[in-house]
Amino acid sequence: MSVSRHTAYNMVGAVIPIILALVTVPIYLHLVGADRYGVLSIAWLLLGYFGLFDLGLGRATSYRIAALRDAPAHAAADTFWAALVVNIGMGVVGGLILWGAGAYFFGHVFKVSETLRPEILNSVPLLALSVPLATVTGVLTGALQGRERFLATNMVSIISTTLFQLFPLSVAWFFGPNLSLLLAAALLARLLAAAVSAYQCHLEFTRGLRPRLVRSEIPLLLKYGGWVSLTSIFGPILNVVDRFVIGAILGAGYVTSYTVPYQLSQRLSILPVALSSAMFPRMSAADEAERHEMGARATHVLCSVMTPIVVVGVFLMQPFMRVWVGHSMSVLAVPVGRVLLVGFWINAFAIVPYARLQASGRPDLVTKVLLIEIPPYVAALYFFLGHFGVVGCAVICSIRNLVDFVLLTLATRGGFYTPVLLASNCGLTLVALFAASRFSPSEPGWWVCGGVLTVVAGVTAWLTLPQDLRPKLSDVQRYLPKRA
Repeated sequence: MSVSRHTAYNMVGAVIPIILALVTVPIYLHLVGADRYGVLSIAWLLLGYFGLFDLGLGRATSYRIAALRDAPAHAAADTFWAALVVNIGMGVVGGLILWGAGAYFFGHVFKVSETLRPEILNSVPLLALSVPLATVTGVLTGALQGRERFLATNMVSIISTTLFQLFPLSVAWFFGPNLSLLLAAALLARLLAAAVSAYQCHLEFTRGLRPRLVRSEIPLLLKYGGWVSLTSIFGPILNVVDRFVIGAILGAGYVTSYTVPYQLSQRLSILPVALSSAMFPRMSAADEAERHEMGARATHVLCSVMTPIVVVGVFLMQPFMRVWVGHSMSVLAVPVGRVLLVGFWINAFAIVPYARLQASGRPDLVTKVLLIEIPPYVAALYFFLGHFGVVGCAVICSIRNLVDFVLLTLATRGGFYTPVLLASNCGLTLVALFAASRFSPSEPGWWVCGGVLTVVAGVTAWLTLPQDLRPKLSDVQRYLPKRA
C-alpha cells in the first residue's frame, strides 16, 4: 500500500481528535476553570514525559518487525513478547518515580491556590498508574506500525482520544471539577483503547502461538531502542520545559494562556508526523540514495501544504481566539499563537531528517543534537520569560525549532533539501507574521495583506508541488457535485 495512503490514514487519525478538542477546550475552561485546566495540562505533560520508560522499545519494535516481514510468524511474536515484558516492568518503575516526583513538584514548586493543592496531590497516584499503561501502549502501537497497519492504529487513536476528551468532561459535568475523578476518567479511556490494540496484536502476531520470552530478543531491541529512549528522555524536556518554567515563575493561569495557543499551533505537526510515520518502515528498508530522494520529496510536499496554512493561520488567529476562548484570554494567547505557528512550521521540516536518521540506524545522532540544545534553551527561556513574558517563551521555542532543524540536517550529511525553496517560504511566513501583528481585522490593511499573501502562498504551493501529485489533487473534482 502507498505511503500517501498511509499518510492519509495518519492524518485522519489526528484531525478528528483535534476537531473534538476545539469543541471541548472552551467547555473544559468553563467547567473546571483556568487553574484546574493548567494543572491538567501539566499532568498530561508529566505523563507524556514519563512515557520515556518505554525505553524506545515502541520504535524499536516497529523497526525490528518491519525487518522481519518475510521471517516465520514466531519470529515477530518473539519480538512482540520480549518488548511487552520489558515495557511492563519499566512502566511500573516509571510510575513509582512519577509518584514521588509529582508529589514534590505539585506540593512544593507549582504555584497554585492552597485550597486546590490537596486535590492535586490526591491525583498523583492516578498519574503514576498511567505510566505502565502508556509504555505498554507504545509497544502495541509500534508492533502494528511495523506491519504498516496504519488504518488499525489510527482507528484506535481516534477511539482513545475521543474517550480521553469526553470521559473527564462528562465527569466534570455530572460530579464537579474534582481532579482525581477527572484523571480516573482519563485513565479509563486509555485502558479501553489499549485493550483494543492488544486484541489487534493478538490477531496479528500471537494467535495460535504459545507466549514465550526469548531473551536473545531483548538485547536486539535495546541496542536500537537505547538511543531512542535517550531521545525520549531529553526530547520531552525541550518540548515541555517552557510550560514548567511559566508555571514555576508566573503561575497556573499563565500556563493556560500559553498552553491553549500552543496546543492549537502544535496541530501543524499532523502532516509531518503522519508523513514521517508512514515513511519510516519504507525508509528502514531503503538505501541512502532512496532515503535522500524520499526526504527531498517530503520537503517539497510540506512546503506546498504547510506554508499556505500558516499564512492564513496567523491572520485568523485573532478573530478565532476571541470567539474560541474569549477576549480576556485572547489578549495574551493571540501573539503567542502567531509566533508558535511559525515555530511549528519550521519544526515540520526538522521531522524529515529526524526520521531519516532513525531509519538509517543512527538514532544516537538525534540524541546528541538534543543534548547540545538543552542548556542554552533553558537559559534563554528564563531570560526571555523575565523580559518579554509568555510571548518571549514562544519566540525562544520557535528559534529552538530552527536550530533543531539545522543541526539534524547537518547530522544526516546529506545537505539541505531545496534550500532556496525553504528560504523563500520562510520569508513568506515571516512577512505574514509581521503584517498580521501590524493590523487588526477592523482595518483594511489586514484584509489587503491577508488576501495578497494568501494568493502568493497558494500559487507558490501549486508551482512547487511534485508533478505526480497534481493529478491526484485534480481528481478531487470527480467527487464534487456536478451542476445540473
